[in-house]
Amino acid sequence: MDDTEAELDALQELLDRSHARATGHLRGIITDDRTLTARQLAQLLTGMKVLSVATVTAGGEPRISALDGHFLNGTWTFGTSGTSAKARHLERRPAVSVAHVDGEELALFSHGYADRIPAGPELDAVDAHWTAHYGSSPFSWGDDIRLYRMRMTWAVAYAFKRDELLRSRGVTA
Repeated sequence: MDDTEAELDALQELLDRSHARATGHLRGIITDDRTLTARQLAQLLTGMKVLSVATVTAGGEPRISALDGHFLNGTWTFGTSGTSAKARHLERRPAVSVAHVDGEELALFSHGYADRIPAGPELDAVDAHWTAHYGSSPFSWGDDIRLYRMRMTWAVAYAFKRDELLRSRGVTA
């Protein structure tokens, strides 16, 4: 867990704000005893997680695909080839919805924007993390690999049996 206190505080504020303005229907499912804190998420979402990432076509049609995601610094990072339809969508319309669902145990649902990570220290840090995980840099996987950081504007976290989940996964936050 390399998240800073400021990053975790910002994520917690977003989670609280999002849950507070959710519909009654959603709050009826994600009750207070089923929510997760930012610190709990940072401990639970380590390593690679499969993300369902939804983008929008030029015609306004939704498109969803599965991508490898890494939760770093209080948000998702994910990548794709610059030749993919997803990359074209993100370049023209960066709004995304991203979900990570781990059966009925855990979920993080979020909306926001996918920002391509520019060359520099942040990209170097994300590349180093991904390289450590996969054993090779994602930039070695093709000619036009793009890494993105999600700028979340809404997010809710869910655990059906929160206390049981946290105990079983050794989460102490």
